[in-house]
Amino acid sequence: MNKKNVAYLFPGQGAQYTGMAMDLLESSAVKSLFDTASEIFGKDVKELLNSDADTLKRTDVSQPVITAANLAAAAFLDDQGFAPAACAGFSLGEYAALVCAGIVNAADCFRLIKARGDAMQKTADKLRNAAGGDAAAAPGMAAIVGLAPDQVEELIAKWKAEGLNDLYAANINSPKQLVVSGTAAALTDAENKFKEAGAKRVIRLQVAGPFHSPLMADALEDFKPVLEKITFNDPKIAIFSNVTGKKISSGAEAKELAVKQITNPVRWVEEQASVASCGIEACLEVGPGKVLQGLWKDSGNEIPVYAAGTKEDIAKIGA
Repeated sequence: MNKKNVAYLFPGQGAQYTGMAMDLLESSAVKSLFDTASEIFGKDVKELLNSDADTLKRTDVSQPVITAANLAAAAFLDDQGFAPAACAGFSLGEYAALVCAGIVNAADCFRLIKARGDAMQKTADKLRNAAGGDAAAAPGMAAIVGLAPDQVEELIAKWKAEGLNDLYAANINSPKQLVVSGTAAALTDAENKFKEAGAKRVIRLQVAGPFHSPLMADALEDFKPVLEKITFNDPKIAIFSNVTGKKISSGAEAKELAVKQITNPVRWVEEQASVASCGIEACLEVGPGKVLQGLWKDSGNEIPVYAAGTKEDIAKIGA
């Protein structure tokens, strides 16, 4: 494998686990990265990475630690001679991709993620409190399995015309799966409708809020002032957008898309196709978990994809 002709795919929320990235600390670059993150977050990142599962589920915790783990894996890969030709990130993972492409530096990325995580947690708490503090009655997300994404989006549009509001396509993950966001009432109403339309399963997700939907619009109020202060440079390598599914052409476009990403769906199916078309030999899932490997394989693409979130995984690449 040509280590300079690969694409890095960075995972998002849900990939976290206790102790992730700790095995990468033998790298001086990773140690330096964690020092920077700790200073900006105001907490020892190593302690955060070793938090229990419930703590790691909090949006204002998971976003910083997953980003630190993603960038640690990228730094470790750099030590092993890898240099990506392209990159992309799923939802939160897009911020590690911004660093990988040279659009923002790591310190500014951590500043953005701290603000983003805090703003999204604040909005999620506000939505839950408006529902009487009951998480089951608060807006959330559900995975629709067994229907094509186009079919799901068409159904949502049809039902909206019939009066079912506050239901949105959120994560267009693969040809076999799409995640929707909505109010508790909309998700409950839609569950039976999706099953009647042929869905094999409708799985309510354990998440803090209705991410990647207009229901998260209040988060922009706290996030945008921080974003506006950060310099976004033009990309040095190919990077692709969740919002458009296409290549990002400039730093100005990347900044504009960072605002839209909070309330727009993640068009991962289109984004994977764009990554695959740029001539790379392989993809690496750079960070915790193996979710993106599964989604890549579901796409039917024959380009190989490897785990690259641990020291052991990285040692096996191309073996």
